[in-house]
Amino acid sequence: MADSNFDVVIVGGGPGGYVTAIRGAQLGLKVAVVERKHLGGICLNWG
Repeated sequence: MADSNFDVVIVGGGPGGYVTAIRGAQLGLKVAVVERKHLGGICLNWG
């Protein structure tokens, strides 16, 4: 994956990050999400 090319790289997979990634993919962009822990953030996983 180190030599992959992306149109958009999103740092943070919380509510804003994963929604942005979905929308980018819907628009035909190649999207990568970089998240340190669980995708979705605290509210989705523990709320």
